[in-house]
Amino acid sequence: MRDSSTTGNRGMRAGVAAGLLALSMSTATAQQTLTIAAFPAVDEIVRSAIPQWKRLHPTVDIQVLSRQFSDHHTAMTTALSTSFHLPDVMALEVGYVGRFAQGGGLDDLAQPPYDIGQFRTRWVPYAYAQATSRSGRVVAAPTDIGPGTLLYRSDLLAKAGVSEAELTRSWDSYVASGARIKAATGAYLMAHARDMKDIVIRAGIQPGEGLYFDQQSKVLVTSPRFVRAFELARQVRQHKLDAKVGAWSNEWSEGFKRGSIATQMTGAWLAGHLNNWLAPGTRGLWRAAPLPEGVFAAYGGTFYAIPRSAPAANKALAWQFIQLMTLNREVQLSAFKTQDAFPALLETYADPFFDQPIAFLGGQPARVGWREAAAHIAAVAVHKQDAFAAEVIDTELDKVLDRGKDIGAALADAQRLLQQRALR
Repeated sequence: MRDSSTTGNRGMRAGVAAGLLALSMSTATAQQTLTIAAFPAVDEIVRSAIPQWKRLHPTVDIQVLSRQFSDHHTAMTTALSTSFHLPDVMALEVGYVGRFAQGGGLDDLAQPPYDIGQFRTRWVPYAYAQATSRSGRVVAAPTDIGPGTLLYRSDLLAKAGVSEAELTRSWDSYVASGARIKAATGAYLMAHARDMKDIVIRAGIQPGEGLYFDQQSKVLVTSPRFVRAFELARQVRQHKLDAKVGAWSNEWSEGFKRGSIATQMTGAWLAGHLNNWLAPGTRGLWRAAPLPEGVFAAYGGTFYAIPRSAPAANKALAWQFIQLMTLNREVQLSAFKTQDAFPALLETYADPFFDQPIAFLGGQPARVGWREAAAHIAAVAVHKQDAFAAEVIDTELDKVLDRGKDIGAALADAQRLLQQRALR
C-alpha cells in the first residue's frame, strides 16, 4: 500500500522543482554566470564548449574553476560538507562518485526537473550505473569513460622475442613474458605490482556486486578475485618485474620516456597522455592490446553533478549545461579528438574517427578495440566507502609485497576494517 503522505510530499517536491525550473528559465534573459568546477583536462573540454553554450545562452557566461586532480576533489568534498563555495556544476572522477552517491550533497538527477532516466539508453550502460546509488538515486551524468587496455612497447617485445598473443593469453603468460622481456632488455614489465592488482580485482565481478562491497554492504575483499590479484602482484614483485614507481610520479613518466617500462594496464586515455605530454618521443613504438585472459574492465571516467545546495536560480541552466556536455554528439567527439576523452555517448560510436589509425600506436586503429571493450564492460555497483577501501587494500598489498605478510591474513585484516567502516 502506498503511503499518502509520502506521495503528497513527492508531489510537492516535484512542484517546487518545476517552479524553480520555470523561475530559472525566466530569469536567464538577464546576464548570469554559471560556475563549473573541473580538473585537467576536463577544464579544457569545458572551455572548448563555451562557444556552443553561448550560441544557446548568449546571456549566460561560463566561469571555469580549475584545480589539480587531488586538490579539486578535496575542495569538492569540503564544499559539499560545508555548503560553502559550491559551484553550479562539478566534475567528478568515477572513484569519487561512489563516495558522494550515498550522501545527500548532490541533487538526485533521477527526480524532476531533471529526469535523467529518459536519457539512460544513450550512454554506455555501465557508466550510468556507476552514478546510481543502491537506493536508485542518480547523482551524476557520465561524460567520458576508460575502457581498460594493455599498452606495450612493440620494440621491447620484438627484442625479447615475445608476441602480443603470449603477452595477453593469460595472466600467468603475461608474467612469464615479463620475465623474458626483463632478461632480454632490462625493462620492467610494469611500473608497480599494484597495477596488476588494480586490473585483476575488476575481473569477474558478478551482477549486483561492486568492486569492494555488494548491494548489502557485505565486504568482498576475501573473494577469489582479490586472492588471485594479490598472488599475481606478489609474483611480479618476487621476479623483480616492477619498477616500484607510482602512477603520475616523475619516475613513472621517465620510465616511459626511457623505455624502462614495457607495458601499462590502464584506461585507453593513457595513450593520448603518452602522446601529448608524458612520452611524445616514443611515438610509433607503442601498441594497444586487450587485457590478458580476455578481461573487460573499466578504468576511470568522468561525470558531471549538481550540488544540492548550489544556487537554485542556476539549477535549470546547470542541467542544460550538463546535457550539452554529455548528450551533444559534437561536443563529445570534440573532447575525444582533442583530449582523448573516450565518449560515454553511444551515438558517437559510429563516427569514422574510431576507425582512423593512431600514429602514436604505429598506425594501429586501436579505438575499434576500445569501443568493443566498452560494450562488454559490466556495470559495477558503487559504494560510499570505495575510495577508503582502495586505500585499505593498497596498504595491505604493500605489506604483502614489502614485508612478506601472508595474503590470507592481509585480506582478512582488510575485511575486518572495511566491515566496521561499511556499517557506519
